[in-house]
Amino acid sequence: MPAPRKYPQELRERAMRLVQEAQKEDSSLSLNAAVIRIGSRTGVNPDTLRGWCKQASIDAGERPGTTSTDAARIKALEAENRKLKRANEILLAASSFFARELDPRLPW
Repeated sequence: MPAPRKYPQELRERAMRLVQEAQKEDSSLSLNAAVIRIGSRTGVNPDTLRGWCKQASIDAGERPGTTSTDAARIKALEAENRKLKRANEILLAASSFFARELDPRLPW
């Protein structure tokens, strides 16, 4: 179960929009400076806001990286892979157990 979100979605979107607007108004303003300025005004931790902005630019295709949808798909595939490996282990143990029962020559 995921942890509860500390910041509401509306605040998250508003803070990211304000960072983008601040960078558009002042082209010399770096992402870090904009995040620090907007983070203190909105009450959002600057590091958290920086991560949101970076992920938003990755999702928009402006930066290289793993998009949110790809990350969710990878996570689901890894969980399925763990489940299938566990099922294979169980089937292997069961088959060796029944093979010993059927062949009396095999040692216990």
